[in-house]
Amino acid sequence: MNNAKMLRATKYVGAIILFAGITMFIYGFFVSDYSYITGIGIGTVMGAVFIFLMGIFFVATEEMNDRRKKKEN
Repeated sequence: MNNAKMLRATKYVGAIILFAGITMFIYGFFVSDYSYITGIGIGTVMGAVFIFLMGIFFVATEEMNDRRKKKEN
């Protein structure tokens, strides 16, 4: 159950940050005259993907550790 909570939290946090990054990118690319907002949006999207992948990695690692412990007993 703990893995499901962590995966759900990672999914929601990643989605919120991804939405914010896409919004900043679109605003910087199409609306604003300042190009640094586009770069911040790209960086935010990359950060959201990194957070999501790290969350999946932690859940998978914990699941493998739990399976190993059950196998030893």
